[in-house]
Amino acid sequence: MENQKKEKVILAYSGGLDTTTIIPWLKEKYNNPEVICACIDVGQGKETEGLEERALESGASKLYIVDVVDEFVEDYVYPALKAGAIYEKKYLLGTSLARPLIAKKLVEIAHKEGAKYICHGATGKGNDQVRFELGIGALDPSIQIIAPWREWDLQSREDCMEYCIIHDIKVPMSHEQSYSRDRNLLHISHEGLELEDPTQKPNYENLLKLTNTLENAPDEPEIIEIDFEKGVPVAVNGQKMSPKEILSFCNEIGGKHGIGIVDLIENRVVGMKSRGIYETPGGTILWKAHDELEHMCLDRETFAFKNQSSVKFAELVYNGMWFTPLREALSAFVDETQKTVTGKVKLQLYKGNMTVMYIDSPYSLYNSEIASFTTGDLYDHHDAEGFIKLFGLPLKVRGLMKMEHENE
Repeated sequence: MENQKKEKVILAYSGGLDTTTIIPWLKEKYNNPEVICACIDVGQGKETEGLEERALESGASKLYIVDVVDEFVEDYVYPALKAGAIYEKKYLLGTSLARPLIAKKLVEIAHKEGAKYICHGATGKGNDQVRFELGIGALDPSIQIIAPWREWDLQSREDCMEYCIIHDIKVPMSHEQSYSRDRNLLHISHEGLELEDPTQKPNYENLLKLTNTLENAPDEPEIIEIDFEKGVPVAVNGQKMSPKEILSFCNEIGGKHGIGIVDLIENRVVGMKSRGIYETPGGTILWKAHDELEHMCLDRETFAFKNQSSVKFAELVYNGMWFTPLREALSAFVDETQKTVTGKVKLQLYKGNMTVMYIDSPYSLYNSEIASFTTGDLYDHHDAEGFIKLFGLPLKVRGLMKMEHENE
């Protein structure tokens, strides 16, 4: 960083121990720059309360709190929902989807403030450093990144607490260990403590924040009906709602019934495996309902190819490659497939399970005259004989060849 003038640094700020420690560290390390904190609210709820006072007391010049919850759901969560994006068969990408939007807002604040630097508190072992830096680099390659966990000598949370105490900064947590969590409107993730040992069962009673354990879930099932238009949820139980309202409602009802708890050992971008517990009650309901509707509305070849593209879409999002031509092209393909994904899906929720009760669409490709065991005008059983002969011809030819060479 240049020393001849006081530079500005935009700090991605959560108010936790790490980002609180970073403020005095930046001032000490980089010739007392102006540190401007930015909290991008993607639905972390009450975690934004009291942040301004904490940031200013820690040495920041100001704090931006930017509410982007609507944009998060409409422009990031819903495209992933339409794509059917699930990373490694389990993870609905709650953290991954929020990072490109946060990066976008950090760049906008940097432009507004005339700052050349953006600082983040992601560790050198995690995925978020990749996601933040790829996003920032795609939007403004001239901005320089400061990543303290790759620079400083601090090795642990205890070191961070001691650093804050030495610099007369109020520590925002006690010496007691806690889980490392990330929260937004789509999910909450948990890492650390007993979760670092895959042989240990999670302490769900202390761990879960959004979701009931199965033991505490109601003993009676509950029905939820979701209306989709072109792949996008538009109403729940017959009531029109905004995207944010729909996800919030599904979080509440899904959490009540123990829906969407995932225990995953995943492959991080940086090459290691890690274990996390994810609570995604509302997202799990929406993903399930959307998938069931697609089974009814998409033809076989489109459905099959879309399943393949879903895997790639999820990998791109997980790897921090949202702002790429390939992700944009996949989204364009997905939007084309969703033109007929309109209809209603009714699910029964009960102790962590979802049972399909009803699917209906004006674009349904299910035809009872063909599917029924009763012969109809659209399907003649005799036609199957010729089809099977042609479809199985390569197998028959290979079988004949093998028989010719059996005695050699």
